[in-house]
Amino acid sequence: MRRLIAQLARFGVVGAVGFVVDTTVFNVLRITVLNPEDVHSGPFWAKVISTMVAIFVNWMGNRYWTFREQRRAVATREGIEFVIVSLGGMVISLACLGVSHYAMGLTSVIADNVSNIIGLVLGTAFRFWLYKVWVYHPERTAAQLLPADAPAAGGPRITHDA
Repeated sequence: MRRLIAQLARFGVVGAVGFVVDTTVFNVLRITVLNPEDVHSGPFWAKVISTMVAIFVNWMGNRYWTFREQRRAVATREGIEFVIVSLGGMVISLACLGVSHYAMGLTSVIADNVSNIIGLVLGTAFRFWLYKVWVYHPERTAAQLLPADAPAAGGPRITHDA
């Protein structure tokens, strides 16, 4: 239980950094090049871009700090799975923004940021659960970390000696 709490705390710190990155990039884009007065779908694209930047920041933090004991030796598959889960979180955030900004007509910077925060909170719960049970699950990562000739689950050690 103590390990889970520590891991959840690290996840929260990484998430807080990701939140700052996401919110900063979103707002800079939303009030400049993707201003909804100039680009109708500007807030949507600002959210997509800000989330992609935050996904990279979060992956680095989670891979090398939060789930460092469960990370895989080869980052490619882990990275792909991390991005898939993160994109699921992005869909949740975009849905919140879409409902608020486009369906309800709440188009102010404050309203967009409130929907962004709601989406990030909901998406964070979704992502932590899937990172824990899929991307960094100990059974999946342990199998990839074992050398090919290590004993499997208490079985006999296979050697390649002649």
